[in-house]
Amino acid sequence: MEIVSDVRSHGGRQLVVKHASAATGTDMTFSIFLPPQAEGGGKLPVIWYLSGLTCTHANVTEKGEYRAACAEHGLIFVAPDTSPRGEGVPDDHSGSYDFGLGAGFYVDATQEPFAKNYRMWTYVTEELPALVAAEFPADMGRQGITGHSMGGHGALTVALSHPGRFSSVSTFAPIVAPSQVPWGEKALGGYLGDEPEQWRQHDSVALIEDGARLDELLVDVGTADPFLNTELKPELLRRACEDAGIDLQLNLREGYDHSYYFISTFMSAHLAWHAERLC
Repeated sequence: MEIVSDVRSHGGRQLVVKHASAATGTDMTFSIFLPPQAEGGGKLPVIWYLSGLTCTHANVTEKGEYRAACAEHGLIFVAPDTSPRGEGVPDDHSGSYDFGLGAGFYVDATQEPFAKNYRMWTYVTEELPALVAAEFPADMGRQGITGHSMGGHGALTVALSHPGRFSSVSTFAPIVAPSQVPWGEKALGGYLGDEPEQWRQHDSVALIEDGARLDELLVDVGTADPFLNTELKPELLRRACEDAGIDLQLNLREGYDHSYYFISTFMSAHLAWHAERLC
């Protein structure tokens, strides 16, 4: 594990870390904010943030405006990358942004040439949590998860597939039903194959329909999001949660788009919501 950078912020430490990943067969980079309470010697709750298409760990680290709230509530904040990277890692050479590098979709690919490296599910559910637990003062009995867009999809499917692991789950503009939208159809088909039945374990609405449950869920979406009706379709999640008896707080934020201007505006509210359940 290599500390790429370590800077002071809001009384805590903002680190960027690189390590060799067994899951992806590449070096992986993530950021982690340790609030000032981490210097007291005890373990603290941890929030996982999964980023969206085209992003790395750097987008939320530089634009997410989470450190003040994490320092206030005593939360560790971890943001991994969105795909493997490096020499020899396959990409979508058509030039599109929604598949390949920066678009791992938080699945373990089964299709060539992606199966060797694109193992983001194993990375974010097994390898990275084990590393964070071993190297940092993270209380793995108090975990929350959130994410944006593709990362919102990842946060939902990870939480639904690991009952009891996360005490709080929230998302910003998530792709709730990737099996039913162009982004998801392209990614799941490319990584997992052409049989849609194999996609259900990575589709939040399908997981809920198949019996997966959360106690409660917080979701924010902007009404001016250009992807609202074509890729996000929050009404599908609302309907699935109503049918399943899941307590969903779905906030439609008037005039907000899909960008980090939107995410940073409501980040502190989400972290306060997580803190109520974790602290």
